[in-house]
Amino acid sequence: MQQFSLEHVVGLVATALVAAVLVAIARVRAEPWAAGVARGLAIVLVLAYLAEHVTYVTRGTWTTRENLPLHLTDAVVLVAVAALWRPRTAILVELVYFWSLSAGLQAVLTPGVAEPFPHILYFTYFVIHSGPIVAACLLLLGCRRIPRPRAAWRVFGLTIAFAAIAAIGTVITGGNYMFLRHKPRAARCWT
Repeated sequence: MQQFSLEHVVGLVATALVAAVLVAIARVRAEPWAAGVARGLAIVLVLAYLAEHVTYVTRGTWTTRENLPLHLTDAVVLVAVAALWRPRTAILVELVYFWSLSAGLQAVLTPGVAEPFPHILYFTYFVIHSGPIVAACLLLLGCRRIPRPRAAWRVFGLTIAFAAIAAIGTVITGGNYMFLRHKPRAARCWT
């Protein structure tokens, strides 16, 4: 059984606290505040996503084999940003809900972070993976945007379509997008 490190636990607790605070603000302050909170979170997600890619570029480790936006995490972050900006677009909310509370939650609970705290990639990893979870909580619990009937089937179809695109990217680049070629390297929890 994998042990949790202090850094991992802090990341999980921070995720839960941020989600609780943002949901509470949205519930108590209503529409204008909720929209501002949602857009603020969207901006944080974009900045973390860009910071991660800039870090890889400046280190000289950015490659088409690993860093194209063809992992489900990339899709979740970009869809979460769009959903936070346009929360009345039901399909965006549904995608964030299902993707972040399945794949995103799994990534946060069993992280594969390349760098330990306090490296920038530690922070970008947790923001990029936890942010959409917070977004899902904010949209559903704070803004009361509930998935429509048959949402799971729509998201399932879009997931298959995205996996097909990732498979093409995997074949073309020789990469391993969405881990379609093989399992990811062992997760590290800095134990």
